Amino acid sequence: MIRAWGITDQGAVRVQNQDSYYLSLMEDDLVLAVVCDGMGGARAGNVASSLAVEKASEYLESLSPEELLQTPGEHLAKAAALANDAVFHKASQEPECRGMGTTMVAALVHGRCADVLNIGDSRAYRIGEEGIVKVTRDHSVVEDLVHRGDITPEQARQHPQKNLITRALGSERQSRTDLYQVELSGGEFLLLCTDGLSNTLTDQEMLYEALHGGEPETCCQRMLDVALSRGAPDNVTAVLIQIQ
Repeated sequence: MIRAWGITDQGAVRVQNQDSYYLSLMEDDLVLAVVCDGMGGARAGNVASSLAVEKASEYLESLSPEELLQTPGEHLAKAAALANDAVFHKASQEPECRGMGTTMVAALVHGRCADVLNIGDSRAYRIGEEGIVKVTRDHSVVEDLVHRGDITPEQARQHPQKNLITRALGSERQSRTDLYQVELSGGEFLLLCTDGLSNTLTDQEMLYEALHGGEPETCCQRMLDVALSRGAPDNVTAVLIQIQ
């Protein structure tokens, strides 16, 4: 059995929520989730994220569980490519949307196997009794600095360029996404989130809320409440999937 919950909020500072998400619990114990964080100005960021979620979910919903499970990674990549085409086309055709783009982290979870896709700095984490592990690698300036050993992960959280991403859907004609596959154990969680959450809560705080903070169905709200209590300077979105 798989359970899942999601939440999104504009935060305490932003006047508009430019995050979007999609969550579907399908038949045959199959969960689909997509989380996007838009960029490109007051209106365009919202357009980019909502359009990407719409196009990706539209494609995924058009497939049967059997089709999805034959090649889940390929279907996630196709969903992201369709989203990229839509955002890129709209950005090139409409002046007010020029330069817009969006991050994406998406997952297809079946049984105890999760296929995960990402582009940008929206993340997926695996959370269980053995700890919290970041599944995805950010496409960002600071992640590259960490990978090279120039700064530590702790320094990256305070770095002045922490919000600069190096890849996004819609910024180029062809999207360059990464795919991951994760084997989950009973009782473990897969957390998808935008940087509005991961920049405000530490990994250990997210681990605590998932495992010890209360019932799983209120975990996303509790994490949002912590972010809001700290000023939530960005939009906050989280999707939590539990394997039982």
